[in-house]
Amino acid sequence: MPLRDSTAELPATTSTPGFAHGGILAEITAGVAAGDDLHELLQRFLAPLVRLAGAQAGSVRALSDDGGRLLLVGTLGPPQVVGCARQEVSAGCGVCGDALAHEDLVWATDLAPCAKNHADAVLEFACRHALAVPLRHRGRVLGLYSLFFDGEVRVSDEVAGLLKAVGELLGLALHHALLEQDKLRERVLAERQSMAAEVHDAVAQTLAYVKMRLPLLEQAIADREKASAERYCADVRQAVSSAHANLREVLTHLQAPIDQRGLKHALQSAVASFRQLTQIGLDFDDQAPALELSPAQEFQVVRIVQEALANIAKHANASRAWLTLEQLHDQVCVRIDDNGSGITEADVGEPTAHLGLGIMRQRAAHLGGAIEVSTRVGGGTRVELNFPRSPAAALQRQTAEVAR
Repeated sequence: MPLRDSTAELPATTSTPGFAHGGILAEITAGVAAGDDLHELLQRFLAPLVRLAGAQAGSVRALSDDGGRLLLVGTLGPPQVVGCARQEVSAGCGVCGDALAHEDLVWATDLAPCAKNHADAVLEFACRHALAVPLRHRGRVLGLYSLFFDGEVRVSDEVAGLLKAVGELLGLALHHALLEQDKLRERVLAERQSMAAEVHDAVAQTLAYVKMRLPLLEQAIADREKASAERYCADVRQAVSSAHANLREVLTHLQAPIDQRGLKHALQSAVASFRQLTQIGLDFDDQAPALELSPAQEFQVVRIVQEALANIAKHANASRAWLTLEQLHDQVCVRIDDNGSGITEADVGEPTAHLGLGIMRQRAAHLGGAIEVSTRVGGGTRVELNFPRSPAAALQRQTAEVAR
């Protein structure tokens, strides 16, 4: 495999140290499949690559999120041998920039441009030659290895091919790590939005009511209308107390950890707490005794149940409620019924903030499922959550929703 030279042709000298070529590829593949820590994975294979190429030192860098910088992950060898050991360099710098631009292995037979680009670092290169190995996946370079040599050495085509294959495998690892980072950002953003919605539901509308009442209170005081002033003052006091109570409830839900003993125990605890606080009869019918969910799924289910029960306590005027858990094949159903005053069609179609239905629907979407709110046969309200137990099925449903 011919190598691109960023400066000049090298002599035809070759160096192919003995190395278990298939072994390093198999080990990297196993590390990628096992989801090993990315930085540890990149550093772990720096020494074998240096030995494989017959180099004296090496470094590994990952491309920054904005694509403008190369961030140092690790080095092998003293700084004067490695050359540029700065924590970050420009993505267009020297041999590294050439490798990124050409997306291929690149030789440098003169490292003076690197020292010139970083005059502030006072670089003294003990090695005068370098080989940049890009870490690439599907035509996109995500990082690179730089191998440093103290003599004019040309690796064999066999070793060059292996170095390129290693670069492809580790490029795949970097690609997977970026996907995981994106997913984490999405989860954090979704949870922040959910928290913002819950806090908004707890206090925003009440504070808006207080804001409207305060001018009336001020005017009544100015007009010396004692009865009106006392009435508006009582309205404000009641609204502030309500906002405070609602906010405490939201914070309690946000801070409460999910029961480590599993979903069933968490639901039973929620049922016991509901009975104690409300004096409303609540039956828990567990028709899925063998159901197992991931911690993330359990978190969303418990929060949805807590919100539905809180709605019953605050708005339903109910004397009895029922919580049912079912599983049919890969589908899970969680149903909360009450015999209260019911819900209007307007509330179902465009949920009001104080009912928190929007928040429950967001949580259901995280599960790849949906929330349905309807009138219960015999009077009252039914809230039903349906979602696939398998995370893969949930992902397929979410993907289909996005496609639509």
